[in-house]
Amino acid sequence: MKDSLLADALALEQCMTEYATGYRIEEKYYLALRAKLVGQPIVQGLIPDFVVACRSLLQFWDFIKEKYSSYKERRSFIREQFGPLLLYLESGDRAGHQQLVTKSLLVFDHNHVNDMWAKALDRRVEDPEGAITAARSLMETVCKHILSERGVAYEDEGSLPKLYKATAQILHLSPDDHREDIFKQILSGCNSTVHGFASLRNHYSDAHGQALGAVKPSKRHAELAVNLAGTFASFLIQTHQETKMKTI
Repeated sequence: MKDSLLADALALEQCMTEYATGYRIEEKYYLALRAKLVGQPIVQGLIPDFVVACRSLLQFWDFIKEKYSSYKERRSFIREQFGPLLLYLESGDRAGHQQLVTKSLLVFDHNHVNDMWAKALDRRVEDPEGAITAARSLMETVCKHILSERGVAYEDEGSLPKLYKATAQILHLSPDDHREDIFKQILSGCNSTVHGFASLRNHYSDAHGQALGAVKPSKRHAELAVNLAGTFASFLIQTHQETKMKTI
């Protein structure tokens, strides 16, 4: 089924890109492709919002001409919006958890963050060491972006634990910020996980030279690192956005 949906998604992306850049597209062709995707439960939440909202090409035209005036901007926007859906359909073993992380990171709208997540996912099987490095970089990048948006200075070469500590403080995710024992325990566990994750990267990634006879990471090590990084990144981003809105 995913192979068929992937072909439909690619066709729909091309269809909408061409229509947004001056080409003539048959209405029935657009409606047929849209119906195939919108009616599939397994891709709900990954279909671009404007595809769901635009029930005709005229509605899409009204949307896209107001949003962007240049063809280049329209092509880039449509490509980025279809990215999570295509990434999911191209990866047959993608778990539902990773769908949610992908959507969350895309909403954050920082290219470096999404690039790191895509690299981490793509390298899990064939390049576990590279996947661990990309996963670590994802966490560092998210922390740096959040700190920058909150106006908090940080050392660009600072360690992951230091970056996470600063981020947790500004988002009130430090154990000392909570009275309930259960939240203190969970957030203390998050700190321990970050330190453990940093050690995992130092020992098993491709970021450092390895001694003779060093153990190479396997797919399961990469899965652990990528899933941990994705979960932490998604949680930090959602907390950042929700608490930022409350201060406006």
